Amino acid sequence: MPDTVRHRIDHASLPLMTRLSGLPRPVPFVVLLTLLVAGVLISGPLGFALMGLAALFVAWVLYLSWPTLNRTERLMRLAVLLLAVAMAIVQLFPRA
Repeated sequence: MPDTVRHRIDHASLPLMTRLSGLPRPVPFVVLLTLLVAGVLISGPLGFALMGLAALFVAWVLYLSWPTLNRTERLMRLAVLLLAVAMAIVQLFPRA
């Protein structure tokens, strides 16, 4: 396999993905949900940071799983990512 950016990211992600796969299945979802809910409830820079962490996690998992997803799965995951990014921006710049 050629040494591409994807290969390097996949290789660097392997230890963390191995640890995540060893956890009970609901744990990563509960952590992500907690970040999202806390990000919604806490406004300002802290809410932005929590939502940003959630968006980064979703983006990372989306990037790693992209080659195996079909078109519908890609669109659904992109929608979740865009929603998380939009919510993070709203937390950083709330309406008065």
